[in-house]
Amino acid sequence: MAKWVIDKAHSEIGFEVRHMMVSKVRGRFNSYEAEIEADDLTNPTNASISFTFDVASIDTKLEDRDNHLKSADFFDVEKYPTITFKSTNIQKKDDNVFEVTGDLTIKDVTKPVTFEVEFNGKGKNPWGVEVYGFEAHAKINREDFGLTWNAALETGGVLVGKEVKIIAELEVNPGN
Repeated sequence: MAKWVIDKAHSEIGFEVRHMMVSKVRGRFNSYEAEIEADDLTNPTNASISFTFDVASIDTKLEDRDNHLKSADFFDVEKYPTITFKSTNIQKKDDNVFEVTGDLTIKDVTKPVTFEVEFNGKGKNPWGVEVYGFEAHAKINREDFGLTWNAALETGGVLVGKEVKIIAELEVNPGN
């Protein structure tokens, strides 16, 4: 199997969660590593995919919120500095859509998560390197992973929603 590289200059891995039940907060992880092995990225059913995220690199565009997310109330980066994902099964759903199931570990909790992954196409960049584009989505309940901090609102509801959408835009190439 060939090894593939994520082009971090043209990729982003982020998330969104409801705030005060009326809006969404978006964030991303600025530092991560990926290992992708596959014979054919246009049909990656035999691929092996793993990601490791540096939780301290979380970025929601607000330093105080980022620091709170890094604290023991949420991710506890002192004790759990990384989040990991390792694929266990990949199934083709239609021509350009795949389901990638794997083990997601946040803090000390590992649970299966399925991403819907759309293959957006391939092409050659100006330097002659073939690149492949993917978009991936999954939803998790953050409380299932021990991320339970919240605050009740006077008007009812809570400050932070339970459902977190994970969103990845990836550009992949064969590397060197």
